[in-house]
Amino acid sequence: MGWDDREDTTTYRVVVNIEEQYSIWPVDREIPAGWRDGGKTGPKAECLAYIKEVWTDMRPLSLRKQMDEAKGQE
Repeated sequence: MGWDDREDTTTYRVVVNIEEQYSIWPVDREIPAGWRDGGKTGPKAECLAYIKEVWTDMRPLSLRKQMDEAKGQE
């Protein structure tokens, strides 16, 4: 059995950056600079399902704000 074939038993944490983009990060590692806890921990599949549920707009926050401002100026 190769390394890729082993079951992933890592517990992950959902993390969110300043642009409100989501990712997962192992809970036993310090959250990287520029990211914060997203409020969910668990197996990889659960964290990814959570992200799929809550991250409904993939555009970065700065782009959403810029588009909203441009829309308001029309």
